[in-house]
Amino acid sequence: VQLQASGGGLVQVGDSLRLSCRASGRTFSTYGMGWFRQAPGKEREFVAGIDWSGVRRGYARSVKDRFTISRENASNTVYLQMNSLNTEDTAVYYCAETNVREVVTNPRGYIYWGQGTQVTVSS
Repeated sequence: VQLQASGGGLVQVGDSLRLSCRASGRTFSTYGMGWFRQAPGKEREFVAGIDWSGVRRGYARSVKDRFTISRENASNTVYLQMNSLNTEDTAVYYCAETNVREVVTNPRGYIYWGQGTQVTVSS
């Protein structure tokens, strides 16, 4: 399985970005997906997760109401729409795939990881 994340970049406070992650190698529509992030000197943290169908979603408290996770099973892609970005959102963002259908918040529940894409929010 390969996960290819893209869409990161340098933006200003208050701007928006959309991250994409394309999966290949197995039946994408069967499994839950998630986005995590890791800032320098900090542990990797859960950002958002989505179940196999796209109906159920979960978010970290810090991004709820600003970020939206979605998926398009026809193209094997999961997205993270990020609005109202602030400097605390600066991190490397990783997409990941579980081995179950449900939303998973624990990184140990993910078995495949993408390479990460850098998001930098400047003031």
